[in-house]
Amino acid sequence: MRARFVSTAELELKEAMEFYESARAGLGAEFLREVEATSKLIESFPLAWLPLSSRTRRCRTRRFPYGLFYQIRNDEILIVSVMDLRRDPKRWEEYL
Repeated sequence: MRARFVSTAELELKEAMEFYESARAGLGAEFLREVEATSKLIESFPLAWLPLSSRTRRCRTRRFPYGLFYQIRNDEILIVSVMDLRRDPKRWEEYL
């Protein structure tokens, strides 16, 4: 199955990349590579992470404090959020 980022997740990804890039040159690109690697893991093992609800699961990145929240839908995986896990932990419930 292929993963697809919904528009809100793409915006979150872009904002996080800009934040990290402003902290240190090249860090935004490193963050992007980490998110890409995490999305590939999800594609390879979509059921590996425990569900947060009947439709939503979360896979954490290794290096950065972010989680990819996703839903398995028929023949694709929708990444619905690229969320900073240091923020409100209940925010993911918006994606139920």
